[in-house]
Amino acid sequence: MRAAPPPPLAAHPTPLSRLLGIALDALRTGAEERGGPLPAGGPEAVTARVRAALGEVLPGTGTGPDEALRTLVHLVAAGAADPAHPLCAAHLHTPPLALAAAADLAAAALNPSMDSWDQAPAASALEAEVTAALAAEVHPTADRPDALVTTGGTESNQLALLLARERHGPRLTTVTGANAHHSFRRAAWLLGLPEPVAVPTPRGLLDPEATARVLAGLDGPVLLAATAGTTDEGLIDPLPALADACAAHGADLHVDAAYGGPLLFSDAHRHLLDGLDRARTVTLDLHKLGWQPVAAGLLTVREATDLAALAHTADYLNAGDDTEAGLPDLLGRSLRTTRRPDVLKAAVTLRALGRTGLGALVDLCLERARDLADLVEKSPELELRDRPVLTTVLFRPAGADDAAVAGVRRRLLADGRAVLGRARADGRLWLKATLLNPHTTLDDLARLVTLVETARPTAPAARP
Repeated sequence: MRAAPPPPLAAHPTPLSRLLGIALDALRTGAEERGGPLPAGGPEAVTARVRAALGEVLPGTGTGPDEALRTLVHLVAAGAADPAHPLCAAHLHTPPLALAAAADLAAAALNPSMDSWDQAPAASALEAEVTAALAAEVHPTADRPDALVTTGGTESNQLALLLARERHGPRLTTVTGANAHHSFRRAAWLLGLPEPVAVPTPRGLLDPEATARVLAGLDGPVLLAATAGTTDEGLIDPLPALADACAAHGADLHVDAAYGGPLLFSDAHRHLLDGLDRARTVTLDLHKLGWQPVAAGLLTVREATDLAALAHTADYLNAGDDTEAGLPDLLGRSLRTTRRPDVLKAAVTLRALGRTGLGALVDLCLERARDLADLVEKSPELELRDRPVLTTVLFRPAGADDAAVAGVRRRLLADGRAVLGRARADGRLWLKATLLNPHTTLDDLARLVTLVETARPTAPAARP
């Protein structure tokens, strides 16, 4: 019996075009079935629907490409937390631009592997050009800045600590604010470094004087990790004063600008990042305020020579004589071996929108955050934590305790009506809206406010 011919490859445009049509249709029907930002019913209901639609994971006889693609794409779309829905605003989870998603599809179809030049000739050259340009954007006064493509802030922060450890040795102490991303503690653990020293941030920000006192009291090499866009409140540490403290005490400065870094594209808001160029390393994510499909992270360095610590040799990928003959060595560009050409979608977006287009999207999202803060301030039913700096707004039902605030969030999730995050600040629990969708309207924000107002628990009736 003759075996069936193998399925067509993604690089063959005709079958890919037909299958793409099926996938797009399934995305549409799945979203229609969901009808909101999140599937209703909570985890148990979603799991039951997945199991019912999936059946056997590996059937004896396959169902064929059309049915499998249609069924499972529809299933995941119907059960998605959709960042393109204006009421899905819990996390730093952006709705990707259609342009970037199309470029990502092309990258998936071509499937270059960015671990040797002979697997990705043009993609490796494109990555070198784009990373150099973005590094120069972050470090405009540096002689030879550079950047590595990463999977996001966690990997970038880990790389920053690794490079600092290689410069200074295993006695390196990392100093962070209590507002810092959790990845610093994990990175220190993975790298065998001491537990980071956390400076209290009672107002959500690193205080330069308190930080300077901590730096002055430490022996040995120190890396200070500041934040430009905290996860909970979207705040930006006072970078110029922190850079001064580092200079005074001989500490290296790293800035986690995964959230706030794209303010560099905005003429109106880039001043909020004054002092960023004084950092030795900077984390930047374009899958937040850059509207890229995950993943699109970067670690930038002021001096390209710092990256020499990542040099690694595998004869079948970067043999010495090949490198001497002019073949680019890619293994030192990442801790990963096989990796996708994530630079393609970013390069397409940068070219298509330019600085003004990206800056306009950044400005629009910051404006929407201010609009939401205005609506909350006007509502007698709600309390605003503070005016937003980036696109994060913290608010809560007025007079509610923490259990009630958590209950409001879970009720909206269970009903599939709105997706809000949670954050603790000022010793209290707050609802968190992270507005990264430039298509969100004032009417959408008003609807979100109404949902929170009506979801809050009513006070129990007084006993006679």
